[in-house]
Amino acid sequence: MSDTIKQRASYRNIHVTQILKYRLPPAGIVSILHRVSGALMFLLLPLVIWLFDQSVTSEISYERFASAFHQGIGFVPGLVVKLAVLGLIWAYLHHFIAGVRHLWMDATHAVTKEFGRSSALFTLGASLLLTVVLGWRLFF
Repeated sequence: MSDTIKQRASYRNIHVTQILKYRLPPAGIVSILHRVSGALMFLLLPLVIWLFDQSVTSEISYERFASAFHQGIGFVPGLVVKLAVLGLIWAYLHHFIAGVRHLWMDATHAVTKEFGRSSALFTLGASLLLTVVLGWRLFF
């Protein structure tokens, strides 16, 4: 028998002081942002319902809807309305693309470290690129 005993690897949770130094992999970032985007869409649901109602009720309400982006809503300036809608656009796009990513991995059983990293980077890049394109249309 061998006299040396191989030490087993020990796995510990990170301490709260190590959070800023910890490098989360792209798949972890996408996972957290998927939850954040879902919560953001849920919290902004009253705004979405109001915007939809204002856009389809009548021509006068549509004009009020369109002016909300320029003049604002009550005490909320138009820029804040645009930023809220931009946040909603990002949340929807990220949540949708990340959801398709999860469905693809479930359907094809493509759960490798390389595919997880590349699909996470694609999710982050595609959602940000599409947000910039639609945000450009929103602001200009």
